[in-house]
Amino acid sequence: MMFRSLAQFLLALAIVTLVSAHGFVQQVTIDGTVYKGNNLNVGSPAPSIIRLVSTNSPVKGSTNSALNCGQDAQLASLVGNANPGSQLEILWVGGTDGSSNWPHNTGPLMHYMAKCDGSCSTYDSSNAEWFKISELGLEADGSTWYQASLSQYCSYFVLLALMRSAASRAPVNVTIPSTLAPGNYLLRAEIISLQLAMSTGGAEFYPACIQLQVGGSQTQGPTSSEECLFPGCYSDTDPGILTPNIYNPPIQYTFPGPPVASFVNGGSSSATGSAAPSPTSTGSASGSSAGTTSTFASGPSSTIIASSTSSPTATGQCKLSGRSTNEDVVKRDSKNKRMHKRRLVRAH
Repeated sequence: MMFRSLAQFLLALAIVTLVSAHGFVQQVTIDGTVYKGNNLNVGSPAPSIIRLVSTNSPVKGSTNSALNCGQDAQLASLVGNANPGSQLEILWVGGTDGSSNWPHNTGPLMHYMAKCDGSCSTYDSSNAEWFKISELGLEADGSTWYQASLSQYCSYFVLLALMRSAASRAPVNVTIPSTLAPGNYLLRAEIISLQLAMSTGGAEFYPACIQLQVGGSQTQGPTSSEECLFPGCYSDTDPGILTPNIYNPPIQYTFPGPPVASFVNGGSSSATGSAAPSPTSTGSASGSSAGTTSTFASGPSSTIIASSTSSPTATGQCKLSGRSTNEDVVKRDSKNKRMHKRRLVRAH
């Protein structure tokens, strides 16, 4: 009887988890200054630098206009102040009110920027020209995605995992290029969830746009060959979007879209410069060329911050260390949770 009740409870929790198995950007921190976003479906959004989307569901299809800044993205009323080299922490959450953690663990995290014509608070980004500043894919073990670090658990038990009562959230740390020319910019954070991308159209896109004003006196920027439009940057059949072998290790992954702009990693392009050859590297989290195939990520200019400080809506705290140095623990955690679940099923 006890096992039956437990199984029913777990099933109910699983259903709730599936319902909230999407997410959005809830908070951005720039050099220690916190900018809160709005929960979804609010009547009167509070001032923010994050453009509010209408749903936590993913954008589907590479030609969807919502690929730009998210479904029905609204102009935000504020602009965040940043400088070349500024550190941004972007917090992804699950559900519609941020009460659950980011639910997915397979696929890349990428960041783009585009210059606004005037203030970003009034800028229509439908024709924005985006350049990539970072990309994160697989960790050094070749099988664990950095995306999985956005939600980490202290407990090995599936019940606690489903309840998320001891979870800590890890934001993505993104660095504004140190030589970027001053101006008004949109930062486009994107997660592509690939768990259904074995067939065409299965990839799930989660874009979010953050309004910035970058100061300083630098002069660098992308070349025209390093820019693209959204939609337009991707195709549904790009190797990094259509991934029929995503669960067949060793994973060979190719980041979609343009290469990381050459000036980001010390290239000599200027804000109005002509096209220059793209750098090439293997398995790079930044500075890799378009079409580069990789089995690991190294030297990222974006990182996952695994800290013991929970976000304002997170429940519980736990001591965490970076996933890149703790892969064995993470794998053991996942294995133990699957074994525990099988025992519950057999006992029932």
